[in-house]
Amino acid sequence: MKTETADVSTPGECEMIENLPFNTDAGIGSRARIGLVVLASDYTVEEEFRKIFTIPGVAFYEARIRNSNQITPETLAAMGPRITDTVDLILPGDHLDVVAFGCTSASMVLGAEKVASQIHAARPDAKATNPITSAFAAFDAFGAKRIAVLTPYRRDVNDIVRNYIEQGGYTVPVFGSFNEENDPTVAAIDATSLRRAVDTITKDRDVDCVFVSCTSVRLVEAVEEIEAATGLPVTSSNHAMAWHCLRLAGVTEPIDGLGRLFQLTP
Repeated sequence: MKTETADVSTPGECEMIENLPFNTDAGIGSRARIGLVVLASDYTVEEEFRKIFTIPGVAFYEARIRNSNQITPETLAAMGPRITDTVDLILPGDHLDVVAFGCTSASMVLGAEKVASQIHAARPDAKATNPITSAFAAFDAFGAKRIAVLTPYRRDVNDIVRNYIEQGGYTVPVFGSFNEENDPTVAAIDATSLRRAVDTITKDRDVDCVFVSCTSVRLVEAVEEIEAATGLPVTSSNHAMAWHCLRLAGVTEPIDGLGRLFQLTP
């Protein structure tokens, strides 16, 4: 009986060509690099930043910080010691123009100065911001003093928000809340509910602008429609923070489709 054997050829040697010449350009984020600390439970802020950061040469990079799905003063305060280590995860050793901490209520519980100090412990050369610092900058850009506030938070967190805004030198004539503690549920609140809530808190009331607090709330796609319906400038945690990051990084040209705030130039 004849036995057939496979013809096994010896593979040829591979020619290795190393140290090929190359050129470099300014790379990604050549105009501005933004670092963003995102809550582990947040579904929304990165998506809204992607809709806003469409300018060539502007990029953002994020890291997630451990947090609780339940929004209480205690769980918000617990994030403070974790901020520096989280910031340190964003492009380690490389330059960032701005670093933003993406939690509105925690920024108020901790205080903007504390948040900035935690950011600067990891990135001393970056400019620091957060949603409420950004909102204050937006109010000032609007020339607004009487702020209608909408949040998803429960009462004790709402009290912190109102007091912080009023201590910042603004008046809060009306304050509305969905009273929902769970972040995933907040992220699912639809545009119709948001428009209806803004209409409820602004109708027949003397206010200068509307602020929707919480990075989980989706506003960016609805902002122009809500402004048209109310006749008021409108912003939110993500909307204001993205705008402030760009301005801090020196990106000042207007961007269409994002409401009045993004039409303002220095």
